[in-house]
Amino acid sequence: MMMGFGFGGLGLILMVLFWIVIIVLAVWLVSRLFPQVTSITSPPARHIRQETDTSSEEILRRRYAAGEITKDEYEDMREELRK
Repeated sequence: MMMGFGFGGLGLILMVLFWIVIIVLAVWLVSRLFPQVTSITSPPARHIRQETDTSSEEILRRRYAAGEITKDEYEDMREELRK
């Protein structure tokens, strides 16, 4: 008595193709649900420093506006940040 595997060799190929399609769909679904935030290429180093400097100056302005530091301290700190 012969014990077959359904379609023989074709059944094996179809099973492998089925799982490949399932894996590709799962990867595609995950990539659509969680889009990549960062780009593949990183920005230049000076661009990162410029963002940090702007952020530091903004904090300094807020401290001066809140009265935490005097005008002289503000000007000294601002000049130090711009070096």
